[in-house]
Amino acid sequence: MLSQKQAEEQMVSSFNETEHEEKEEDQNKGDDSIFSLKSILWHGGSVYDAWFSCASNQVAQVLLTLPYSFSQMGMLSGIILQVFYGIMGSWTAYLISVLYIEYRSRREKENVSFKNHVIQWFEVLDGLLGPTWKAVGLAFNCTFLLFGSVIQLIACASNIYYINDKLDKRTWTYIFGACCATTVFIPSFHNYRIWSFLGLGMTTYTAWYLTIAALVHGQADGVIHSGPTRLVLYFTGATNILYTFGGHAVTVEIMHAMWKPQKFKYIYFLAALYVFTLTIPSAVAVYWAFGDQLLDHSNAFSLLPRSRWRDAAVILMLIHQFITFGFACTPLYFVWEKVVGMHDTKSIFLRALTRLPVVIPIWFLAIIFPFFGPINSAVGALLVSFTVYVIPALAHMLTFRSASARSTGGWASVTNFIKQVDTFGLFAKCYQCPPAAAAKHH
Repeated sequence: MLSQKQAEEQMVSSFNETEHEEKEEDQNKGDDSIFSLKSILWHGGSVYDAWFSCASNQVAQVLLTLPYSFSQMGMLSGIILQVFYGIMGSWTAYLISVLYIEYRSRREKENVSFKNHVIQWFEVLDGLLGPTWKAVGLAFNCTFLLFGSVIQLIACASNIYYINDKLDKRTWTYIFGACCATTVFIPSFHNYRIWSFLGLGMTTYTAWYLTIAALVHGQADGVIHSGPTRLVLYFTGATNILYTFGGHAVTVEIMHAMWKPQKFKYIYFLAALYVFTLTIPSAVAVYWAFGDQLLDHSNAFSLLPRSRWRDAAVILMLIHQFITFGFACTPLYFVWEKVVGMHDTKSIFLRALTRLPVVIPIWFLAIIFPFFGPINSAVGALLVSFTVYVIPALAHMLTFRSASARSTGGWASVTNFIKQVDTFGLFAKCYQCPPAAAAKHH
């Protein structure tokens, strides 16, 4: 039997076919330089690309609502739960990566090609556990991603209002809905390289702006830090923090965009560690400065005085929310493409036209429900807990519950080691030698 590393290498031996084919196509078009603009900006499948995608997707507008959560549950609980949810979310993301590798290896042994097909979480569940699990995964993920997209549109309108209040927030929602609809032209997470990089840079600026601006402002007159005061507020804040580390609905799609998906295992955890450096200092500083005032201000921008630094943070956050909208919508685009039979179409324009019906209901819901703080908490309570923790953990346990199902990886290595000891004994004189050589040594 193979070691765990050898088994993984064998399972992903054909994972690079699509990337090689894309490079050949570029060369045929005369774009033969590995440093071409298209290669640099468009073909993102490295470990670093996956890290940027995970980190950028974990924290967007929720950065602005975490001080609000701290006011609901207190500073100590806010810090502890951020760390706890981040670590637990990283663990279940690891479980998802194991299940993806298992599913893909099984399908490739059946000579199934994924050249023009993006594997999604519900397909992994279907292949490993059957149609019931497929339906559950599809329902939770699609609902979560739908409201995640809605939240981004609402947050865009809410944020721009702090710079330009000549238009009402509903009108801004119309405008940003049209802007975000352009994400239909981005084929997959493989093509988010530059956007993921820029998105994380923008969030980093905003987080440190919040931190420094709050410290420079100092504590407001008569500031009070009374949280937690009510149980319902405590759990509302907790579920909003849970939402921060609930990017699992796009984990499989990010993995599939990698040239070597087997290297994804610890990327989510490393991304969470970086996100901690953004979310904890900013939430602590803003809550320290404004205390209970945040209970009536779910958006941290609303309490900080207007300046060119704040305006820059608002603009950068708007751009990042456009990126995050694309992150949340892209898996929905894939699902819809598969429903209407357009997923394997190579034409970007045909796929874009196919995807437009997905944007319309999101746009409509954002206009109906123009408040993203409470929606964050509701999504966290009703959807993220199952998407992030329950479904991946149960799916992993059920997939590998039998000895035959565990015959990959570490289990195979240990079993093989015991078998070798039983066969050859300890201190063997000639391990796995030809029979004639073995007899000579005896």
